[in-house]
Amino acid sequence: MSTTPNSQAAHASNTDANSNLDAARSCKVSASAQGAPASPAGKRPAPPCTLVIFGAGGDLTKRLLMPALYNLAVDGLLDDGMQIVGVNHGERETNEWVEDLHQSLQKFAADKASTFHAGKIDDNAWEWVAQRLEYMAGDFETPDTFARLTDKLAQAPGGNVIFYLAVGSRFFKPIVGHLGESGLLKEGAGFRRLVIEKPFGNDLASARDLNAHILSYALESQVYRIDHFLGKDTVQSILAVRFANALFEPVWRREYIDSVQITAAETIGVEGRGKFYEQTGAFRDMVPNHLFQLLGMVAMEPPNSFDAEAVRDKKAEIFDAILPLTPDDVVFGQYEQGPAGVAYREEPDVAPDSSTETYAAARVFIENWRWAGVPFYLRTGKRLAARRTEISVQLKPVPFRLFRDTPVGALTPNVLTLRIDPAHGTSFDFNVKTPGPVMQVGPVQSSFDYGDFFAERANVGYETLLYDCMLGDETLFQRADSIEAGWCAVDGVLHPKTGGALAVHGYAAGSAGPAEADALLAREGRAWRPLTTAAVEKK
Repeated sequence: MSTTPNSQAAHASNTDANSNLDAARSCKVSASAQGAPASPAGKRPAPPCTLVIFGAGGDLTKRLLMPALYNLAVDGLLDDGMQIVGVNHGERETNEWVEDLHQSLQKFAADKASTFHAGKIDDNAWEWVAQRLEYMAGDFETPDTFARLTDKLAQAPGGNVIFYLAVGSRFFKPIVGHLGESGLLKEGAGFRRLVIEKPFGNDLASARDLNAHILSYALESQVYRIDHFLGKDTVQSILAVRFANALFEPVWRREYIDSVQITAAETIGVEGRGKFYEQTGAFRDMVPNHLFQLLGMVAMEPPNSFDAEAVRDKKAEIFDAILPLTPDDVVFGQYEQGPAGVAYREEPDVAPDSSTETYAAARVFIENWRWAGVPFYLRTGKRLAARRTEISVQLKPVPFRLFRDTPVGALTPNVLTLRIDPAHGTSFDFNVKTPGPVMQVGPVQSSFDYGDFFAERANVGYETLLYDCMLGDETLFQRADSIEAGWCAVDGVLHPKTGGALAVHGYAAGSAGPAEADALLAREGRAWRPLTTAAVEKK
């Protein structure tokens, strides 16, 4: 999360690496002087650096990294000395790779359903990016690749290099090992940073092992564990809603809040990723990372500043305070034949007797002074009734005594909903008197939509993360301790001591999920927020 220049300068004084970053900034060449778009007022281009993308031919590079780099170029936030080296298996010419990326970018820009829906590509901005692209064929597991990469990076602008691992998790350890052994992670005049995608381990033991391996070659300050959920403006806005408004923070605690629901629902199935999903499942894929990150933003104590370590310390405190989940706290589901399509077991590369969950719901408690006794309900799934990512904070009911002699059967709970995707905004449910001579109370909703106040921008969620990595701002990236705390909280579900693996309950494709997930809340007198409402479907 990019900060103001003053807070960036304060943060830069914390580490030698960021001192080098300031030096690089002071001698940078203006991108606008070379014909690139000028940077927005109040923002400066990132320092000159070389971005090395391992997995240059993969889907992540095409769908997310390249659109994000293009958007940063359009906004004038990349230095003219920027270079991008794509490393991938298989021989090909640079111009062939560049043309492949260009065609993908044009296709995504024209697709209104795509995350990147810019409409028409700005030819000048694309040409600026294209001139800085270079392809290098290489095996991720052989020393020769890294010897050639060492020669190529000898003249890296400012000595600054970012290594982005856009590869399958099985390549994380060999790539990091070869980078370390070849000396490419050693910082000198410039910075060396390592960006690692999820899945960061598949349980507590594997996460600890991966962290230990990485930190044997690099400093924690060099490692940027990325979670693309945190790149969304609507996720970062959670902190603004909480801490920039006197209306909310005084009641943001157990004395006033009944429960919190965090939902990440998808209408799509596994979309040809059956092999990956069979090894992962919805719970590992979403709960200890994406959904816990949203939980951390909602539940963290106010930091003293937006300095990266101040924010990450407060989030780490929350993850440490999560009570370990048990099998009684979790429900697994798998979609079956339904209105939205075929059963999961009929998808390509899925075992006909698969017990992999495509839906997971969990009840989470945070054992601290602010949240003790307040349940956080998390749910995520594929082939559900609606695409919807949101956080709903339900306040405790008011005493009903005042209304006992009026024709009011019940009062609608006050609920603040932070809408993250696909609609962007907030809504608040509350009660008012309906028109007429009788005291009759009726529910109403007040809402705010980003599109009504701010111009829509093509944004895939990686722009802020890439830009912050170049600046050395680690606010939106995960530390080793937080990663391990997240896995620790769910390890009792992944490796139950008794009873064996959790049962996986069926639900119809296109429904709201298994009935057992409803029962998880019903036993405490609560219910999930409906997935399909007019407010959500507005966008």
